[in-house]
Amino acid sequence: MASNLSEIGPASGKVHEGLKALFGLDREELRAVVEGLGLPKFRAVQLGDALYKQRVGRLAEVTTLPAEVRERLVAEGFEVGLPEIVQTAKSVDGTERYLMRMADGETVETVWMPGGDGGERGDGSEAAVEEEGEAGDPEDPAESVAKMGGSNYRDSSPAAQNDNSIFANRRNKAAFDDGYKRATICVSSQVGCAVNCQFCLTAKLGIRRNLTAGEIAGQVAAVLNRHHVRLGSGKGVETPSRINLVFMGMGEPFLNYDAFMKAMHLLRGMGIPESRMTVSTSGIEPSIRRFAQEPVRPKLALSLNASNDAIRREIMPITKKWDITGLLDALRTIPFGKREYVTFEYVLLGGVNDQPENAREVLRLLKGMKAKVNLIVWNPGPDIPYTQPKPEDVAVFHRMLVDGGIPTFTRRPRGRDIYAACGQLKRTVDEPGLVEIAPAGVSC
Repeated sequence: MASNLSEIGPASGKVHEGLKALFGLDREELRAVVEGLGLPKFRAVQLGDALYKQRVGRLAEVTTLPAEVRERLVAEGFEVGLPEIVQTAKSVDGTERYLMRMADGETVETVWMPGGDGGERGDGSEAAVEEEGEAGDPEDPAESVAKMGGSNYRDSSPAAQNDNSIFANRRNKAAFDDGYKRATICVSSQVGCAVNCQFCLTAKLGIRRNLTAGEIAGQVAAVLNRHHVRLGSGKGVETPSRINLVFMGMGEPFLNYDAFMKAMHLLRGMGIPESRMTVSTSGIEPSIRRFAQEPVRPKLALSLNASNDAIRREIMPITKKWDITGLLDALRTIPFGKREYVTFEYVLLGGVNDQPENAREVLRLLKGMKAKVNLIVWNPGPDIPYTQPKPEDVAVFHRMLVDGGIPTFTRRPRGRDIYAACGQLKRTVDEPGLVEIAPAGVSC
């Protein structure tokens, strides 16, 4: 993996402790800042446009503000405060993984996937229509699995992952050569994760702290700036303006609910509609019920990953607190739109949850729900005691769900060779002292 890494710092990786970040403040908070400095209210609008429309990196770039106003903000200890990309890794399939450093030196990982990963298909959104129109995937799941590179599921060595990733993603090469039309950014919500899913590399980190709304939305701004993406005009400078966001990176968004939802609104202000956002939860039942009451909300994906509570407790210990029945009951309280579906993410683990009896149980669980299923072939990580399922088992599982009436898609792996695929994110710079914590009001 080291050969794929490139350092951006350390010169660019300054830690700005004690300074006050403006990125992350909403309209009312920006108004309070300018009024506190004795400035007219319209300066807050100018500042907000610079932060969220122009995505400036430094106050010196806010040319709509007079120099004396910018100098005053600096003198008062304010800065833009975007996260800094301090390390990158690039996959053979075009995926890029970034190590993002926050102002206090904490780091998370964020992923850029040109062309997306097929995860939007079938959920009824505009993004899904685009995915379906451009994917060109065969209806036969066995053929789909073969197209992904069957040997991916047998050999998990780094060398084999790299070779297989080249094979598996060769079909996407034309998209990158000819200019892809859209991209997906995978965003982190916490430094580490407290949920402890046994098949996930991120779980080994434990959790250090929640990210702020500005740090969550700031990852997106930093990646868009890196790729010179222009939003809102329908015209990209170098890359697409059709951006999808998946909050499926490091951390559990629903254990950082308020910051996540605030970040969602900030991102809407940047020009990305909530219909192009998907938040994934491991199953925090109280937060799902709260989410159901939101007047504006992104799409929802539940990491189901098992067909019964016994298996799920083994691979996702959080099931001991919130079982599958309770989670499904909570999902049923969400007022889904006419074309809206809830997505169930299902990581297939060889010999654990990938057999026909498991598929039959999933069909029983989801009967009558507005549901679609994304099957994810487990992505290996060091010291994770699972194996990838056999290609034929993936194909049978897929076909059984489709024949049972559930829209089902097997997601193609992206960035597996650089540990950027689902369940593989782990801060490249490890630090000691990680502890298991949960936000106030929530116990795991």
